Amino acid sequence: MQRRILGLALAVVTVAAVAGCGSSDSGSSAASPAGDGKTTQVTVGVIPIVDVAPLYLGQKQGFFSSRGIELKMVTAQGGAAIIPGVVSGQFQFGFSNTTSLMLAQTKGVPIKSVVNGAASNGKVGADVTAVLVKKDSSIKSAKDLAGHTVAVNTLQNIGDTTVRESVRKAGGDPAEVKFVEIPFDQMPAALDGGRVDAAWMGEPAQTIAKAQGARAVASPFAETHPKLTVATYFTSTKIAQENPDLVKKFNEAMAESLKYASEHPDEARQILTTYTKISGDVLTKLTLPNWPAQVDTASLEKLAQLGEQDGIFGGKKPDIGALFS
Repeated sequence: MQRRILGLALAVVTVAAVAGCGSSDSGSSAASPAGDGKTTQVTVGVIPIVDVAPLYLGQKQGFFSSRGIELKMVTAQGGAAIIPGVVSGQFQFGFSNTTSLMLAQTKGVPIKSVVNGAASNGKVGADVTAVLVKKDSSIKSAKDLAGHTVAVNTLQNIGDTTVRESVRKAGGDPAEVKFVEIPFDQMPAALDGGRVDAAWMGEPAQTIAKAQGARAVASPFAETHPKLTVATYFTSTKIAQENPDLVKKFNEAMAESLKYASEHPDEARQILTTYTKISGDVLTKLTLPNWPAQVDTASLEKLAQLGEQDGIFGGKKPDIGALFS
């Protein structure tokens, strides 16, 4: 599914077609100056998850409006829908995990990362994603995942690639892990019901699963690289070339937003209630990612190498410098 949708970005993708992928709000079709000539309306394609909290927080704090940017966020189910939306001009910027962006680039999709989005916090056992098993499972470590079924939200992407690395580092055979695709919000029930032996979960799924008694046996992001750049905001190469001033202002506002979110974690948690259904104990207990303003090039090179090893990129090597510089 991911490869098919990304392939659509190589053709002329209509706004209506993209809007059908997880969002009922088509947003504006282009960055356009407002009537006073000082404000630019910008639509950003996002996923309603913890990672994008700085964007909403930055909007609230006025970091974008002070630079003449009027933000509008449009939600989609994942980066696979957001990427063609950016290329078609439905969104001026989008949010996606870095493996999806690398995959798109190797397929010739004209995109460019413009600013960091989210990163691993580097804490094994307390990172933003984890592989969880039932309390009474015989699986005690990542090594034991070999020969078992593990749920990931998208096959052939950042989840299974980093899980394999955790298994490899623990001394297990990553080729013996069977991956199945299940949406994050369905994983706690799938694990509790015995449909899978383990599940790689982000937030708030892992906090919900832990409340049901599940326990973590691996922290794939942190174990792959302690400063792993997980996701970034990106634009089309067309906008990057034709409107560099807008890209510069978005980068500056986003960098300020990332810094503010990092320094005000309680406000970052609270902003989640404005665009997700997260609340109560889950809100206070969930693990936040790190939000550095700059990507970590070494971690991206490691991720690209693992993706090549897994055959995700179809024999083509991602150009990290061109995509993320």
